[in-house]
Amino acid sequence: MKIESVKLVCFSPTGTTKAVVQGIAGGINQGTMELIDITKPSARKQPLSTLENELLVVAVPVYMGRVPALLNEWLNTIQAHNTPAVCVVVYGNRVYENALLELKDILVKCGCIPIAGAAYIGEHSFSNSQTPTAQGRPDEDDLNHAKVFGQKIREKLESVSLISEIFDVYVPGTYPYGGVTKLWDVDFVAVDNFCSQCGVCAQVCPIGAIDSQDSTMINQEKCITCCACIKSCPQNARTMKPGPVKDAAKRLNELYKEQKKPEYFL
Repeated sequence: MKIESVKLVCFSPTGTTKAVVQGIAGGINQGTMELIDITKPSARKQPLSTLENELLVVAVPVYMGRVPALLNEWLNTIQAHNTPAVCVVVYGNRVYENALLELKDILVKCGCIPIAGAAYIGEHSFSNSQTPTAQGRPDEDDLNHAKVFGQKIREKLESVSLISEIFDVYVPGTYPYGGVTKLWDVDFVAVDNFCSQCGVCAQVCPIGAIDSQDSTMINQEKCITCCACIKSCPQNARTMKPGPVKDAAKRLNELYKEQKKPEYFL
């Protein structure tokens, strides 16, 4: 089956999901590729349309075992026409539960035909130098795995003449999806006097929760606890306050020290 172009979609507040999808792209090695990064709110205002002769790769992080709820509206507006699709989730070394199945189902409803799925590990959003979880992931081995996955995707497409010849791909998961889609409404970011009001945190926030004029002002109802603002601060002026998020970071560090391995489904 001849693919004219590849569209790579990712939501990646801290860069881990983007790194994985770029690794997969390296293995697919198709000349015409378009990276569609929907991390910024403005990017999610543009709908996506795909055709049968395009390959769509969608990669999202796992939030509490599910596809991030804030992406549902944009994902469900994808207009596909028997487009071969690859579903990818990236999780913080805990579990990805039903997120991969949920993403597959969303893409099927949009008119895609899933041909492959994968789950990769990225450094957990709550990970920090004191309580690291999956620190440095995806690492070199993960990205090599992603490249091999991309090669196998290309081989699978080249093995058929029509998309209708590809059987439904199995991905793990159960119904109902369960899990928690409503994230914590909690004041957890401390900003110290080293803050220079440079505005980097407001720029990287995927939901526009930080005031661009006063970075100490955070809309707690919008915040998705992705910690992009903490990880991106050039002055290291943002840290976790004592409370439920910091407690969760400690539990993750204690309970999930064993490094999990990526897996794919073809």
